[in-house]
Amino acid sequence: MNCPEPINLSAEEGEAIIARLSVYAPTRSDCEILILVVRLYFWLIFALQEARLSLRRLRNVLFGKNPNPREVPESEAQATPLEASEPTAAEVGVSRVDAVAGGEADSPSSPEAVSPKVKGGHRVGTGRLGADADVGAERVECRHEELSVGQRCPVCGQGNLYELPPGVEIRLEGHALLSALRYELHKLRCSACGQIFTAPLPSEAGVEKYSPRARAVLVVGRYYLGLPFYRLAGYQTMLGVPVPDATQWDQIERVGDCCYVVFELLETLAAQGELIHHDDTSVRILTLIKENQQIRAAAAARACRVPRSVPVCSPPHW
Repeated sequence: MNCPEPINLSAEEGEAIIARLSVYAPTRSDCEILILVVRLYFWLIFALQEARLSLRRLRNVLFGKNPNPREVPESEAQATPLEASEPTAAEVGVSRVDAVAGGEADSPSSPEAVSPKVKGGHRVGTGRLGADADVGAERVECRHEELSVGQRCPVCGQGNLYELPPGVEIRLEGHALLSALRYELHKLRCSACGQIFTAPLPSEAGVEKYSPRARAVLVVGRYYLGLPFYRLAGYQTMLGVPVPDATQWDQIERVGDCCYVVFELLETLAAQGELIHHDDTSVRILTLIKENQQIRAAAAARACRVPRSVPVCSPPHW
């Protein structure tokens, strides 16, 4: 049930409506206000039964939010941290009443539930992504079958229809790393000469069985996701599109042959360089660590054996 519109009514206006109702002479505006009051009554009963309404939210619904918050005087702003951190008794009472009326806290399903701000840690969020995040989604345009731009409105029959920006709905499906598309070619045979006529493949089918994209997916699955060939073969068999491990290697080798030309060119360019840097700071060499410990221990032992020189004060020369 949606929240009704707020009723802005002064005490004098309310008394005037009561006076007109006492003589059974309400005006049209009085009837409209009474309709809003009845709707507000049923909404309030529904909200209290669902236990999703706190006193603070109820106050904002009935009286509206304070558009002009109270400005803090300079004397209060310069108060000590101890005085600023201690809540007053009125604030404690209001918070306790809000907690009791709202079931100790607003329901998580309520969009207006007040949540405390957490400082530090990860950013608070729902983890949901908008439709613009799915940049790789296949786009399918859905058109009206019976309506078009410029047609008369089928509801009111007065206005004309015009186009708006399209709505977006996202649907996620599950697929294997490699999916197969089966083409069944129609065949005809002559009863006299036995000639067979086979329907041609569509142009998007290509010539080779494995497309370049399929080979690239195999490379990514093996060398980026770290999937062994036998595991990928078992996964594809489970989904009904078997790809043996030896076949995977043959297709990946063809991708490697294409990349090997680039590797040879980079190797040639690197051989012409004058300075080569090699960084192995992340490698821990255990033998050198042990040797460094022995050197430090020997240096510390020599420092303990060397006697310290004691300064001697010479007599003053007169």
